[in-house]
Amino acid sequence: MSSALMQVAVGLGCDRGTPLATVVHTLDAALAQAGLVREQVRVLASIEAKRDEVAFLELAALGGWPLQFFSAGELAAVPVLNPSATVLRYMGTPSVSEAAALLAAQATAAQLLVEKFKHKGVDGRNATVSIASFPLSFS
Repeated sequence: MSSALMQVAVGLGCDRGTPLATVVHTLDAALAQAGLVREQVRVLASIEAKRDEVAFLELAALGGWPLQFFSAGELAAVPVLNPSATVLRYMGTPSVSEAAALLAAQATAAQLLVEKFKHKGVDGRNATVSIASFPLSFS
């Protein structure tokens, strides 16, 4: 793959214990929606409460991607397009995946390529992916 390809940050959210297969399916579907490929992913990100989420750790290892975690306060400070009262009630922030993608990319909502993309796996568990592009750098 060409290094000239746009690089992106992927924000992740999921129900506790979501299998890797569901998270991978959600990631691949979100990438396809934006016309992106896995080789363009530079970093994965989520909330600190998911630091031990097995599927996220396995996904990072599978793709060879670093995995960043942000506090609920850091995420809550990010303006997002799709805030959720449910996420706020359970996680202490109105957004996990969108805010995490934006923080990891050091981007604004204008760089959000895929908003809160949700998928319910055959296991009945939900995964959410958001994708933000890194701002163009000419250095």
